[in-house]
Amino acid sequence: MKKYFVVCATICAALAMTGCKSSESAYKKAYEKAKAQETQPVETQQAPVNVVAPVETKTVSETRVVDNLDNVQVRQENYSLVSGSGLKNFSVVVGSFSVLANAEGLQAQLKDRGYDAQIVKNESRNMYRVVAATFDSKSEATASRNDFRAKYPDAWLLAK
Repeated sequence: MKKYFVVCATICAALAMTGCKSSESAYKKAYEKAKAQETQPVETQQAPVNVVAPVETKTVSETRVVDNLDNVQVRQENYSLVSGSGLKNFSVVVGSFSVLANAEGLQAQLKDRGYDAQIVKNESRNMYRVVAATFDSKSEATASRNDFRAKYPDAWLLAK
């Protein structure tokens, strides 16, 4: 029985040693294939094909021209005037507070700088909005908002 076990163990070891060996011919074939692709003439290589979408033509009446004023986001909210002389069509909001005292503090700072600051309240969100300036036109309000963003980066436009 010992002889049988030794013979089987020897055969298994011999098979294990020879079965895991990689052949050089496989590496040689892969190398030759890569070299053949490298040296392939340029004419036989296919150039990438660019796909272009068809051009859709529209009449002049269908084309809409957009200027930068149309890209400015304006919020519309229901609000009531808490403090101030009244708002025009577009207003620049520089602060929003849930506490009236905080809104009054910012309003006082703006008035000290010469602005006609006002406070409005959004009842649905229970927020006090501090309006630094108010205008009839969207273009004037946008220019003013851009100036205020130097000091108040979150300034935004409110519309009636």
